[in-house]
Amino acid sequence: MAAKIKKGDKVIVLAGKDKGKQGEVTKVMPSDNRVVVSGVNIVTRHQKPSQMDPGGIKRFEAPLHVSNVAHIDPKDGKATRVGFKTDEHGRKVRIAKRSGEAIDV
Repeated sequence: MAAKIKKGDKVIVLAGKDKGKQGEVTKVMPSDNRVVVSGVNIVTRHQKPSQMDPGGIKRFEAPLHVSNVAHIDPKDGKATRVGFKTDEHGRKVRIAKRSGEAIDV
């Protein structure tokens, strides 16, 4: 199946504690149906010291389920669904269902 959300896409969070926040996808985990978005879903973990790492309190972005994020429409900046079309060159491109604008540039 074609990927609707890819690394580097601008997305908005639809559900959870960070609802409404926007960010860029930094990592996609298709086998788990999860994405990591920069600046969103920050969690804190206490890390035990090791020889390589001094330990302490670590903050990092945890993965979100892909159903809890949506693309940002290039035209108006609101959440949109993703569709697929073939362009004039015969390539398959992702489009925003809301405005019809191409997401792939």
